[in-house]
Amino acid sequence: MNIGQAAAASGVSAKMIRHYEETGLVPPARRTASGYRAYEQREVETLRFIRRARDLGFPRERIAALLDLWRDRSRASAEVKALALAHVAELERKAAELAAMARTLRHLSDCCQGDRRPDCPILDDLSGGPRG
Repeated sequence: MNIGQAAAASGVSAKMIRHYEETGLVPPARRTASGYRAYEQREVETLRFIRRARDLGFPRERIAALLDLWRDRSRASAEVKALALAHVAELERKAAELAAMARTLRHLSDCCQGDRRPDCPILDDLSGGPRG
């Protein structure tokens, strides 16, 4: 199948497929005599794997490691689990940071009168204190 068909079958855009090839996440596609990329079902399955890993927020380096483990039928599932749990910890850390930011902004917004006056605790906080 060509790149458009592979994109449709995998849910990964043609642009991202080319990017994954350029960055080495997937090997370059075989080329037809006329120079077009040609994909087999196994490449589409790899692209689906990458798409799902991206949907779960895995960074490129961890996706590469997961791909290596997926391809290695003699792998220990403990390695996969360790990667997944490390990612969970990172997601939970980021979620806590986002929650703290939301609490701060909610507090600053609650302190702001939101009227026609120029006084604004949100801007004061962003600038490091009230302007005087």
